[in-house]
Amino acid sequence: MEQEESNRIVITVLGEDKVGLVAKITGILAEHEANIIDITQTLLQDLFSMIMLVNIEELNTSFEELQQELKEAGEELNVKVKTQHEDVFRYMHRV
Repeated sequence: MEQEESNRIVITVLGEDKVGLVAKITGILAEHEANIIDITQTLLQDLFSMIMLVNIEELNTSFEELQQELKEAGEELNVKVKTQHEDVFRYMHRV
């Protein structure tokens, strides 16, 4: 299980809802052979939030490059995109 978790990342997206937002983020993941395991999104009026659990075992780029590309896409879309390894995410959000 630990090996599997090291190949998984959590991506969070927060900001104003707009057309093409999900397509842009998921398109980048598909381009780099990252597999979305689970995805949830919520819209509260015009506030959009999305959390994805993604397997990066077959990633065709480095984690850091993917992280930067997603961050830049977020800036282009005027939303906040945060990408973390699953174990870091769990550690930071434990209760």
